[in-house]
Amino acid sequence: MLREHMARILITGASGLLGINLALEAKREHDVIGVDRGKLKSAPFRVLHANLLRVGSVNAILDSTRPAWLVNCAALANLEECEKRPDDARILNAEVPAEMAEACAKRNIKFVHLSTDAVFDGTKEGAYTEADEPNPQGVYSQTKLDGERAVLQVNPQAIVARVNFYGWSLGGRRSLGEFFVNNLSEGKNVNGFTDVIFCPMWVNHLAQALIAMLEKDLRGLYHVVGAQAMNKYQFGVEVARKFGLRENLIEPQSVERSGLTAKRSHNLWLSVHKLSTDLGREIPSFSTGLDGFYTQFQQGYPQKIRSYQQ
Repeated sequence: MLREHMARILITGASGLLGINLALEAKREHDVIGVDRGKLKSAPFRVLHANLLRVGSVNAILDSTRPAWLVNCAALANLEECEKRPDDARILNAEVPAEMAEACAKRNIKFVHLSTDAVFDGTKEGAYTEADEPNPQGVYSQTKLDGERAVLQVNPQAIVARVNFYGWSLGGRRSLGEFFVNNLSEGKNVNGFTDVIFCPMWVNHLAQALIAMLEKDLRGLYHVVGAQAMNKYQFGVEVARKFGLRENLIEPQSVERSGLTAKRSHNLWLSVHKLSTDLGREIPSFSTGLDGFYTQFQQGYPQKIRSYQQ
């Protein structure tokens, strides 16, 4: 049954952690088309296989699908990869989004671009608001900030959402939630950073928030993250407890001693006051999101989405 307010929503990066979960959330009430490089073989929504880097492909896709909304989940998001491949990071994280934003502005398509909490250097005491000045610490965060600015410059009606999320992915290895569940289930020792504060949001809550933002016709820059700030060690412990796994396998560790090459910010606590005010509702609590993540696990959701690759 088609709902009266049903919109056609085009999702790029549809095989990614956010892309696949957003598509599954959105298809309950909207007409979803996913754009993917070829990973999705049997998804329960329409999929276009396309290379967004090919000249003219963005315009061609928009003209053939005619969406009301476009949500860009495509990115080069691995921090270490971005340090090794700065040119690729710039193209995918800044240039292509700007091209999409401009193409959407011309066609009156509402555009959502996903950015990151990592645009901040993490030196502030307390929570960052949308008015705080970013100071990127690496190639990934710099190219994401460039993308934000380029998008809003050519399309002031666009939504730019800074996010940090976890959930179940196609490959089973994309999120910090999966990292802790996978390793602790196998009895492996892992590190949990005690000096990195973030606001993890369950990917389904993020998807619901983005759809609500589109339905309300919001515009501009928003922090779309979890309502609770915690360090990564604490997050791991919460996951372990929920899943009945051994929290003593998680070693409290400083990110400075981790051997990771890309610099990490220590404080990525983002305020969600603007988002919650403009949506007119509270952002769901961390424990509600973790409950949802665990319920999906019990119901075989990770296996179900993995089957979409076959």
